[in-house]
Order: sequence, then structure tokens, then C-alpha cells
Amino acid sequence: MAHTVDAPPPTPVEPVTEVLHGIEITDPYRWLEEQNSPRTRRWLEEQATYTRAYFDAIPDRERIRSRVRQLLVLKEVISEPWNVGDRDFFLKRQEGREQPVIVMRDGMLGPETVLVDPAQRRTGDSTAVSIAAISQDGNFLAYSVRQGGTDHSSLEILDVERGAVLPDRLPEGFCTGFAFAPDGEGLYYSHRELNDPRPNYRAAFWHRFGTEQSQDREIFCAGEEPNLFLGILSSPESNLLAYAVFFTGKSPRTSVYLQAMSSEPSEARLVVDEIKGCFVPFFVRGQLLAYTDFAAPNFRIVRIDLATPSPSSWNDVVPESDKRIQQFAVAGDQAFVTRIDRFSTKVDVFDLDGVQKDAAAFPTCGTIDLLNRTNATQKLLYTYTSTSKPTTVCCYDTRREEAVAWSEANPPVDLPAIAVEETVYTSRDGTAVPLFLAARKDLLHSGPLPTFLTGYGGFGSCVTPRFTAFATFLMEQGFLFAVPALRGGSELGEQWHLAGKRENRQNAFNDFVSAAEWLIRGQRSISGHIAIGGGSNAGLLVGTAITQRPELFRAAICLGPLLDMTRYHLFDFAAGWADEYGSPEDEQDFRSLLGYSPYHHVEDRADCPAVLIISGDADTRCNPMHARKMAARLQAANSSDHPILLDYKAAWGHTPVQPLSTKIGALTDRLAFVCHELEVSVQQGSHL
Repeated sequence: MAHTVDAPPPTPVEPVTEVLHGIEITDPYRWLEEQNSPRTRRWLEEQATYTRAYFDAIPDRERIRSRVRQLLVLKEVISEPWNVGDRDFFLKRQEGREQPVIVMRDGMLGPETVLVDPAQRRTGDSTAVSIAAISQDGNFLAYSVRQGGTDHSSLEILDVERGAVLPDRLPEGFCTGFAFAPDGEGLYYSHRELNDPRPNYRAAFWHRFGTEQSQDREIFCAGEEPNLFLGILSSPESNLLAYAVFFTGKSPRTSVYLQAMSSEPSEARLVVDEIKGCFVPFFVRGQLLAYTDFAAPNFRIVRIDLATPSPSSWNDVVPESDKRIQQFAVAGDQAFVTRIDRFSTKVDVFDLDGVQKDAAAFPTCGTIDLLNRTNATQKLLYTYTSTSKPTTVCCYDTRREEAVAWSEANPPVDLPAIAVEETVYTSRDGTAVPLFLAARKDLLHSGPLPTFLTGYGGFGSCVTPRFTAFATFLMEQGFLFAVPALRGGSELGEQWHLAGKRENRQNAFNDFVSAAEWLIRGQRSISGHIAIGGGSNAGLLVGTAITQRPELFRAAICLGPLLDMTRYHLFDFAAGWADEYGSPEDEQDFRSLLGYSPYHHVEDRADCPAVLIISGDADTRCNPMHARKMAARLQAANSSDHPILLDYKAAWGHTPVQPLSTKIGALTDRLAFVCHELEVSVQQGSHL
């Protein structure tokens, strides 16, 4: 039985009332938007003490922690693999280490050399590194250095042959474009320093190794408009740089300029002029290609002749189909794309002349993620995972047309036997929505089960089967794990995305609620035994679900969320999401956003489920003001005996780079919360 918790710390109400588009809006906790004010920091300390006391009182915590450690601490975990010539570069979390190191290996069976070890920096376990770029000859490695989960980082350069970190570096900030010069003399970059006095200025620079950054030469200026971003591509084969100028917001568009790759400034030539929608250019052996939804809602890959670059002259390399292209990669002379059909990933292969090839070497059940950059390698690297199979890194040799395991995780020997089922239910408006179910093989069809329901429903993203420690633990304990393919994703193509986008977003929320109702009605679950959870856009989904239908859910985890949709656009880079959500500056969009904004729909004396809201100072994508204000509002409004908890850590951000021990502790808390609130006694033993 859930233990009794004390009342949460009181939060002063200081209403701010304003009239927006003729509607009077009152914000009772506007003062909590001031993240660094002394009173906000004191309030956060009180919240942390309150939340920690709740977690520490749960009796099954140590049993949960022990199993979480087993599930997370696999013998070795490899990520971010790159293949450059005969060398492989990757991140590897070595046994007993808190953070991954960057490793180089000569060939698949060659010796491994640790190139960068964040533990040697003596800055604490929160320092994480990641591969940013590798020179064409493999002699230079650029890597980011990040403190906590921030989106901003510094960039350092390693001379691989000498094993020496160069004095040349980019300071803490946001690097949006980077390319090594093919002659090894320097690099090209676009970078905005943290706290830059001109935060919207976007330009590209040439830096010669061994010189001060103050001597860097500006070689291209994109402008100084809000919601403007600048990417850099390079083609050593054709001695060209390409600048991709992206405008985000309600009308996203892209322009591409070409410039000779030289340390001397030259005129950049416009070749693609403000193409609307998504347009991602890349070079393959001197040819300019692009992944785009221009005149192709489900996306295509096109080749652009630089002599006649207008859209009417583009040639399809991978044509549009009725399934949206999710990812793409190039290896050898072949283009690879993934498409999702409900919950399965399919890989299609084309040569660069647009002729489709056989793709029998790739599995069709589970999730495949393509890892290749568009560099000229003969090997395609990808990962494969499913609900019951930990991630395996695979290598497909385009010459032999065969795939082998490049690196395989060694899971605990006692993983449970998991069964899965795909079905369909009906949403509120009669739309048929696919639903993925997973549980222990002995329980899947055995009657009502405690349930964890999650989804995403936005940005055209798909939730497909993956192995996670969180889901595996819950299924071991007898949970049903349920994932509906909500509108707003693209599991059924771009039209499925549009059906849950902007003014249609309520469809995604209705789909989610209808999934819970279907589970109860079909006796797959039972009222009072459903927990929900999700992060980022799915945090918005959870926040909306608990304000629109609180009686359906017993517990909710709301991770890194958006919750005040009338002000989301005023923080960090969130204004760039107006194409997906709509802009509060537009009256029609504002009324749609206000119609579901969770922060504005918390009712006084609400009978709330148990809610765990998770955020931290370092989140610059979904600003933590959302979590702070919502926690205060729910705590004040709640009339139930269920706790409203704020798990807030300064170093927590949107980027999942926490030290291993921190991940174990956080996952233990979340699982303890779900099991405790649903009154599921944690079991251990070989019977699982």
C-alpha cells in the first residue's frame, strides 16, 4: 500500500494577469520562471528535500537498484561508431567507468586505443565527450566536451597520430557547422559562443591550426535574423563548401550556397533558394544530394545538378512512397533509407542512379537506426534492437552484400521471455489506431495487468520496439507495456503526422486517452492500475492526459516537458517549433494552444494521480520553467492523497549524458515510484 506523504512545501502565489488576443490569462507562479533568483533556488531545495524523503521511504528501493544495475551495466556498451578508411572510432563505456571514452580500432579485430578519456580531466563524472567530426584521412578527431546534460558544449581537436590535443578549440557554445580542410591545415566552422552579445549572428569562419581564434577569417555571413541557423558541408572531391541556411518557425525554409574550399574569401553562389519545408543537403563523392519533403510529403532523396539546380531539374535517387522516409545513409555507391510501417522498420536500398536493390540482409522486426555519415566508406553501420534484444551494432559490407555483428552487448543471462502483440483500437473520432503490447510470455493473455502506457505523437517521430532497462524491469514485475502509434507521429505516413499537428494536436491526446479506455474495456488492464509516462513532447502528452482525464491514471512520469503552451516560444530555441505547435503570437494558434495547455487546465481541488515531474537547470530545449510552475500548480490544486513530486537536478538536461551511477539512481527512483504507487511488490528470482 502506498505510504502517506506529508503536505508539499508551500509555494507563494503571485498572480500576473495579462490580456492576450483578447483573452485574460492569469499566471499564479510567473516568479518561478526566474531560474537563478535566490527565492527560486530556496524553493527548489525545499522541493528536493520533499521528493527525496518520498523516494527514501519506499521499501523496495535497494532491490530495484540491484536489478537496474544489472540491466544497465552490460559488459561493454558501444555507441557513435564511425568508419574512416581502415579505422573505426566509437564511444565505449568500459566496465566500472562512469562515462564512455572515445576509442579507435584498426579494423574490426584490431587493437583498441583509448583516444579521449573524460575521467582524466578531473572535472567530475558529469563531464561527457562525443564524436563531432573526423577528418577524411582519419588523422584529426573533433569531439565535444559537455558538462551535465546541456545542449551547449566546447569543441576540442585531437591529432590522432601524435595523441595530442591541439591548442585549437571552440569555446563553450553551440556549434552548428564544422568541416576539416582536406589538406590538414585547418578547419571551417559556424559557432555561437555562450552569452554571445550578438546571439542571432550566423557566420562561417576559417581557422588555421596553430593560430589564435581572434585571427579567424569570416568567409560567409548568413545574417542576423531570429530562428536562423547555419550548417556547413564539405566536398573534398569537388573542393567545395556548402552553407545550409535554415529558417525555423511557422514557415521553415532552406537556402544553400556554394563556395570554393579555400582560406581566402570568395563569393558564395546561391544554388537552392528558400525551399519550403524540410531540406537536408549532403555531398556524396562531389555530388549534391538532399533529403526533402518538397513536392513529396513522405520525403524523397534527390540529386541536384549544380549547373541546373532548380527543383524542376532535380532527379530522384530514392523516390517518395506511401511510407515516410525516417532516416537515410550512404555507403559505397548506395543510398539506404528506413521506413516505418506501424511498429516495424524496413530498410530500402538504391544505387545512386535510383535503381532499387535487394535488402534481404536487414531484419524487418524491431528497430533499425542508420548510423553512417555521408562520408565515402564502403561499410554501412547501423544498430538493431527489439523489445527483448539489447542493441547490437551491425556492419553491412556493400561489396559483399552481407551484414555482421560489429559489436553486441552482453545482457544478463536471466532476461525474461517477452511476448509482443500488435492490435488496433478505435479513437474518439472513430479513427483506427495501431497499438503495440508487450509483457512476459506467461502473462500477455492472462487477464488484467498493471500497465505502463507511453507514446509520443509529434514531429513525425515514431515509437518503435526497443530494449530499455525501464520497460524490461516493469515487464519482469508483471506489467503490460503499451505503446499506441498516436497521430502526430508518422507510423502510417505523413498524413498521420498532419492529423496530430498544430490545430489537430488534440487528436494525439484523444488517441492516448482512448488507448487507456480500450485497455480497461478489454480487460487487458484495470482502472487504478495504469501508469503513464513520457518526456519532451511526450511530457506535454502526459501533462495533457492528467489534466483532461485524471481519473483514468494512477501515476504519471512527466519528463523534461512543455506545459505552459502560451509562453513556450519565449525560452531558448523553442520558437523554432512553431511549425509543429503553432505560435502563440498568432491568434488562431494561441486559441488552439490555450485549449489544451496543461498548466492552464489544472482545476482547483483536482483529484490528481501521483505525478513525478522531472527537469533541471541544464535543459535548454524544454525550459525547466514548465516543470517548476506545473509542480507548484498541481501541488496547490491537488485534493487527493497522491503525491505531486518534482525531481529537479541542476545538471539534468535534455541530452542523456549523466554518469552511470546517476542513471542508475534516477531509474531506480522512477521505477520505485511506479511500482509503489500501483502497489506492485517487487519480486526477484529465477522464476522470472
